[in-house]
Amino acid sequence: MNRSIDKELDGPRACFIAAGLDVLGERWALLALREMSLGVHRFDQIARNTGASRDILTGRLRTLESRGVIERVQYSEHPPRYEYHLTTSGAEVAPILISLAAWSSAWMRDETPRASYQHSCGADLQPVVSCAVCGEEFAQGSLMLGPLVSAAGSEPASED
Repeated sequence: MNRSIDKELDGPRACFIAAGLDVLGERWALLALREMSLGVHRFDQIARNTGASRDILTGRLRTLESRGVIERVQYSEHPPRYEYHLTTSGAEVAPILISLAAWSSAWMRDETPRASYQHSCGADLQPVVSCAVCGEEFAQGSLMLGPLVSAAGSEPASED
């Protein structure tokens, strides 16, 4: 057996999904990002639209800010008040939210009305995942794990 397979058998699989969930993998964080993606930036509006309590939302926003996903922008000095805006990193979460909404729309059906997500042209957004090299769309059975890479770049991680 090679070392990378041995490491996989010794503990949880190390992957970027798990790393992303450390930051985004909580209901209130994703719903706050949804609101900012839709142009809602003030704390009270985010709290109202998500249903999050003030203390929970404050904690999630602090985490997202400390990880560079959002930034606070002061809009009032007396008293000091802030808006929350997506950074480039945060803006790149939108396709994840659209994919989650599409999955939920297809599989979590009940009688509760829900908003759909549309492009500015008025058409419903449909997430598409494709290979960056050949352009082929993802299909069940085409997913594979690549080599371990360092979190900082695309260099292979050492197999010590």
